[in-house]
Amino acid sequence: MAAPQRLGRKKPVPSCPNPLFVQWLTEWRDEAAEKGKKTQFVYQRALGSLRRYPLPLRSGREAAILQHFGDGICRRLDERLERHRAEQGADAGFEAVAGASPSRVGQESDAPSTEHRSPNNPSASKTACGDMEAPPMRKLRAPRGYVPAPRSGGYAVLLALYKDSMSPHSRGFLTKSELQRAAQPLCDKSFTLGDPGNRYTAWASVGTLIRKELVLKTNIPARYSLTPQGLALAQRLVAVEQAMISGGRAPESETPQGTEPAGRAGEGKLRPEPQLLDSNLGPEEGAVGGSGEQRPSNPEFMLRPGQFDIILCVDFIETMGGPGARKQDLQAELRRNAVPFDVRKLHVGDFIWVARERVQPCPGQLHPPTARELALDYVVERKRMADLCGSIIDGRFREQKFRLHRCGLQHPIYLLEESGLAQHLSLPESTLQQAATSTQVVDGFFVKRTRDLRESVAYLTIMTRQLNRLYGNKTLVSCTKEESQGRCPLQPDSDSCTLMTFQEFNEGAVKNKAQTVREVFARQLMQVSGVSGEKAAAILERYSTPASLLATYAACPDSTSQNKLLSTIKCGTLQRNLGPALSRTLSQLYCSPGPLS
Repeated sequence: MAAPQRLGRKKPVPSCPNPLFVQWLTEWRDEAAEKGKKTQFVYQRALGSLRRYPLPLRSGREAAILQHFGDGICRRLDERLERHRAEQGADAGFEAVAGASPSRVGQESDAPSTEHRSPNNPSASKTACGDMEAPPMRKLRAPRGYVPAPRSGGYAVLLALYKDSMSPHSRGFLTKSELQRAAQPLCDKSFTLGDPGNRYTAWASVGTLIRKELVLKTNIPARYSLTPQGLALAQRLVAVEQAMISGGRAPESETPQGTEPAGRAGEGKLRPEPQLLDSNLGPEEGAVGGSGEQRPSNPEFMLRPGQFDIILCVDFIETMGGPGARKQDLQAELRRNAVPFDVRKLHVGDFIWVARERVQPCPGQLHPPTARELALDYVVERKRMADLCGSIIDGRFREQKFRLHRCGLQHPIYLLEESGLAQHLSLPESTLQQAATSTQVVDGFFVKRTRDLRESVAYLTIMTRQLNRLYGNKTLVSCTKEESQGRCPLQPDSDSCTLMTFQEFNEGAVKNKAQTVREVFARQLMQVSGVSGEKAAAILERYSTPASLLATYAACPDSTSQNKLLSTIKCGTLQRNLGPALSRTLSQLYCSPGPLS
């Protein structure tokens, strides 16, 4: 007797054709429920409608045909889908959920949709023709953990943080700009510019890494580091990378689940990858041009001659308000002199100059790409005499000079407008002139004196033209604030120079950002009359915290020794002693148990 013909599908139909949308709607429903929002019921109804739909959806817009899917949910699904593709790579499977393929979603269900259990024999199944047979044994696998696709944003971030953690000079974290710069060579997408028609960059993957507890974000400005789980995953990715570099595919036991070697599945070719644990570039590789000037080993970007314009950046405070709205005259004067300028929020200084990249609109994009900017080494603090008088009285004068010194730009300039000199001011003219002279002689600032606003704008105009001449024919290489501290001043005969990005400069100058004990101690010392920025820095070289200074004071045998403790500290370019008078003042401040008389 011939065996009965078996009918039915060879492959079970996936029980969930749209797992990503189900996952995201579930997350949004749970978030709304935790916050007590009524939108949880909207998401729940949409989930029910989606689970009943038997066909895969390719976008949130297609889901509009389903019941309970309004414009808001469809738009949010499309935005989340863009971010998913930015995180996982443009070629990432749309149906994949945390590394699981769509076919596995159906295979891991409790029973195929074409079979049902017999009530008399739970271990048997009945086909569509009613024949009884033992069901095929299927080995169920545990769901795979999150593993970013090769060359995706998450992949690059994990490896960049791992590489930094292996460095003997690591601080244990990277800032946003440092992480973007280190991860960019390992990623196919840009961390700063989105693709045409897509506003998400590779940086969007960091949010996923934080949510999955692979990366830790702390402090303001943000610092990023690996968690223990992130370190373990990065080590597995590095093992695969090194096995591929050695010339063959990694053994299956060494390949993280859900990760393929650098080539796509089935291609049989290895995709060339940059080596992750390489050393820094040597002098030949690190130099730009023939001038011998060294650039950072891994700059974020470079601007070559003809690719940028010099723009004057004006702090918005300088263009608003003031008696009779006089500050608004500044913009009119700059326009009259044909100075290209931009008004923005500056966290230190009133004027700086940036080299702004020239960008062109891209086909299919409403707006042109965001232009990258490098901060030139000149920053201007503008003071009218009334402003100078007020800042001396309330203590801002020293703090501003201290912040200008540490902002990372090498040429701080004080622009003093002397109109209405010493009229109706709280301090005598001699005191103001002495403060200006001390700023130039002691603090090392260049002080430019002008008579009024028009003369100040004339000086800014001449500076803009001069900086165009200095920088216009040079290759400008980006660097971090830390890298900028040891660089040489601009050389006229050099064909390149290194500069901070404007973002790095402005974020590093935030006034209310988290400060180290050393920075707070420096500010505290500079509140004492006679302690300049150079003197405070000299004290910090020997005693970096108040605790270390207090411990040394406590070890002194008597008050006389305490009064003389700091007197021989060398200060300034001339390396003069701090002196007994100032040493005694500081001793009284830190050693007096009660209030000072």
